[in-house]
Amino acid sequence: MKLNLTTKIVIALVLGAVIGLILNLFAKDIFDVLDPYFFSPLGKIFLNLISMLVVPIVFFSIVLGAAGLGDPKMLGRIGLKTIIYFLLTTSIAIIIGLILANVLDPGLVEGIDKTQAEGYKAEEEAPPISETLMNIIPKNPIAAMTEGNMLQIIAFSIFIGLGLTVLGEKTKGIFKLIEQGNDLMMYLVGLVMKFAPYGTFGLIASAIGSQGFSALKSMGLYFSVVLLALIIHAIVTYGGTIMFLAKKSPIWFFKNFAPAMSVAFSTSSSNATLPISMEVAQKRLKVPEPISSFVQPLGATINMDGTAIMQGVATVFIAQVYGVDLSMGELVTVVLTAVLASIGTAGVPGVGLILLAMVLSSVNLPVEGIGLILGIDRLLDMARTSVNISGDAACAVYVAETEKKRKIKDQRGDSI
Repeated sequence: MKLNLTTKIVIALVLGAVIGLILNLFAKDIFDVLDPYFFSPLGKIFLNLISMLVVPIVFFSIVLGAAGLGDPKMLGRIGLKTIIYFLLTTSIAIIIGLILANVLDPGLVEGIDKTQAEGYKAEEEAPPISETLMNIIPKNPIAAMTEGNMLQIIAFSIFIGLGLTVLGEKTKGIFKLIEQGNDLMMYLVGLVMKFAPYGTFGLIASAIGSQGFSALKSMGLYFSVVLLALIIHAIVTYGGTIMFLAKKSPIWFFKNFAPAMSVAFSTSSSNATLPISMEVAQKRLKVPEPISSFVQPLGATINMDGTAIMQGVATVFIAQVYGVDLSMGELVTVVLTAVLASIGTAGVPGVGLILLAMVLSSVNLPVEGIGLILGIDRLLDMARTSVNISGDAACAVYVAETEKKRKIKDQRGDSI
């Protein structure tokens, strides 16, 4: 029986977790020998292969997306819908996290060792939101591409797409070249995906083997609260989007999007998973290429619902560990800071913890508290990345359906 790619990835994921856990518990010395020569290289090669494709895919796809939408008004309408959706779902995500953390009190569990937080310092500070907004327009598009500055690449690509639309026949050759470049990138994504099960196995075995479940002993409830909030958000918010806004089955959505979620789980990177999540959305969820090409790269850059959940739970958790009662005003401050900063910190490495440091500072909690959750953050990062890219895909499906209905109305000559 020939297994499909999704089944292979899931098998690799489970196998990697089991082998990593067994080695961590019973043969740590063997794991320490195998990891640098086998598990880590497998994962690193896979990550490098898909990371290699991210910048050209974002450029080609957004140029085609902007040009394919044709009407600048349509581009503005889709952009507005997308950004409003992302801001709303990020707000919902952090509120879910705050409610669950306040109900289940993960920071009041006995045995949490505060000494592991001592000496922690935030490596970077999140840039001010105003600075990020000012820097969206690249001074040097080539530099933006070499640095992987996604917001600047997106802005430049939109301008190129609009230019191709306005100039029409004059730039037919360039448009054809961009189309061929996009086709080439999608072929390479398919090629790289054949290596996905092996890369997934290596990444998971390395993560579980090095972390194990020892980190979960005193942090089990915190881990469980974040995981529960992620599951609730995915089912209620994204499932609700698909059911009530897109008028489709949530089961259909999650079943078809599973391959991308599996890769996101193993890579812990929305940007690295972008080529695969776009291909899955276009081929399996039937999202039109122009909409997928615009919505998903933007989501990978600014939509961080899974990270927002972690920040909400972590803020309450750290406050409880340090014996600080957060007022309703401070909880509102946490929501606003996290939602607004989700745009301001786009493209910054280690964005989740940097953003958390910003949120903690906004309510005068010790940034050192981040040291408490570092041990299990890698494991949670895998789960929240899967949630992040699911939100991007749900938004793409919703936008595609609303635009389809709008097109039908236009053809009927109805007033809009």
